[in-house]
Amino acid sequence: MNLLQRALIEKVGHDNGFENVLQAAADGSPTLGSARHATTVSVQASAGGFEARLLSSPPTLAGELARSFPSVIVAANPAANVYLLADEGALASWLRRAAALAQALPNQAMTAFVADVQAALASLEPAAAINTEVQRVVRQRIGQQAFRQAMLDYWQGACAVTGLALPQALKASHAKAWALCSMDAERLDVFNGFLLSANLDALFDSYLASFSDDGVLLIAPTVSPAAIERLGLAADLQLRWVAPQHLPYLAFHRTQCLWLDG
Repeated sequence: MNLLQRALIEKVGHDNGFENVLQAAADGSPTLGSARHATTVSVQASAGGFEARLLSSPPTLAGELARSFPSVIVAANPAANVYLLADEGALASWLRRAAALAQALPNQAMTAFVADVQAALASLEPAAAINTEVQRVVRQRIGQQAFRQAMLDYWQGACAVTGLALPQALKASHAKAWALCSMDAERLDVFNGFLLSANLDALFDSYLASFSDDGVLLIAPTVSPAAIERLGLAADLQLRWVAPQHLPYLAFHRTQCLWLDG
């Protein structure tokens, strides 16, 4: 790898969520990382473009990248997590998605949440910082912000059903409600819910709608056909994808929908 190729890789990394150059391999290919997440990747130039390799990452990141880039050729040994990217644009897209997922997937959101809560409490007067109710409010406010950002990152800023990419009209909807979770790790788990447009969120949050394990939208019979039409909900709506980690939370949500059998 020549110096020009390395400089290009480092710049693309810097602009797409991997702003730190950690080290270089024997062949000169850089290892890229970030202060915002713990994932690291190595990238080297190849005859066909670029070869990127996941070095450290959340366990589910490789599968999510495969979902996001179904046409990317993965090396013969999938366990090696090597991705062949055709050009600079493809490399930028891959790095940007990898960085977004690295920040959204467990347990990065939880790590950031703990640090943010500690910083927020440290900024308060000592008496307020030790007040249990103040701590609860601070944790919930910061946790909900962290959950929303993780949802935006994971769903690429678009509704999990319709693909609407208007953040102001999107809600981060818990499948297992905040108050029903037994621990913060559940509350902040990006798989515990979906990024939904406001109309879908209202139905999902009030248990008037849910999703099957296949992602098909289920609507309570008490919501009239006229209301469904005015809400702009087509009969064939479904989640853009469902990961295996979503399934336990979906199953729990359906148990709260008393109009569903089983």
